[in-house]
Amino acid sequence: MKALAIDFGGTHATCGLVEDRVLLAHETIDTDCAKSLGAVLPRIRDVCRGLIQGGGLAPDDIAGIAIGFAALVDSRANRVLSTDGKYEDVKDIDLAKWLHENVGLPARLENDARMALLGESYAGAARGLTDVVMMTLGTGIGGVAMIEGKLLHGKHAQAGCLGGHIPAVFNGRPCACGAVGCAEAEASGWSLPLIVRDWPGDTKSVLSKYPNVGFKELFEEAANGDKVAVAIRDRCLNVWAATAVGLVHAYDPERIVIGGGVMKSADVIIPYVESYVHKYSWTPWGKVQVCAAELGNNAVLLGAVPLLSQNIAVNE
Repeated sequence: MKALAIDFGGTHATCGLVEDRVLLAHETIDTDCAKSLGAVLPRIRDVCRGLIQGGGLAPDDIAGIAIGFAALVDSRANRVLSTDGKYEDVKDIDLAKWLHENVGLPARLENDARMALLGESYAGAARGLTDVVMMTLGTGIGGVAMIEGKLLHGKHAQAGCLGGHIPAVFNGRPCACGAVGCAEAEASGWSLPLIVRDWPGDTKSVLSKYPNVGFKELFEEAANGDKVAVAIRDRCLNVWAATAVGLVHAYDPERIVIGGGVMKSADVIIPYVESYVHKYSWTPWGKVQVCAAELGNNAVLLGAVPLLSQNIAVNE
């Protein structure tokens, strides 16, 4: 099966042409300064048309468009419910209908983290497994679940996709979602500069020389022995590991797959999280495996075929 896939993140949108488990071509659009979804859509249309033409294909050769959106998505209604401040006009746009009218293909929507898990279960680190949790560690923190081969959705489309908003500290930092102490507020890319700024002794740390500290800098300076960097890195590791235990207890997975930009330091993160999960998870049946995602930034795109296949099966 050939399909178009769109990974709609907070700062970018990547459009790809996939055939089964292979990404044939892709192009990324910068959307960081976009004021509205409506302003971005013509560029999405043009890239999708270009991918079709560049592949020497006609619309009839493609099953459809699968869209992973960084938002709350009701895949049954095929609508974006909430973007937490980004693309507020999405509520007024029937994205699937717009793409059908402008690209000529049926479209299905899903939360981007759920679609990434579909990709990893279809072509990556969770292939062959039916009970999996995926954590994504990057600008935010995602946590999604698959039980008995099915993604969790829930009545309000919020089940199993808000792992980053499990409370890690009951009186912790304010989160973008409006709560306090979420894992994302305590150990994500957007919150890290704030954490460093407020850390005791920050002015004596080499981290203070960076205008905007990221996890790359944090892990590098921790490896170099900077005491503040070591302390913040270790706190982040504990937040991620405790969140993983919470996800194990909530969803009973065989494996936790961890992806996202922070996984450039997988050699540190995976052993730590796995050791913590084995020590603190209540799993009398055995040990939950913890491993790095295999598909990187392509996970959402490679979730296109299983997403379209699922919906085709339901519609039939």
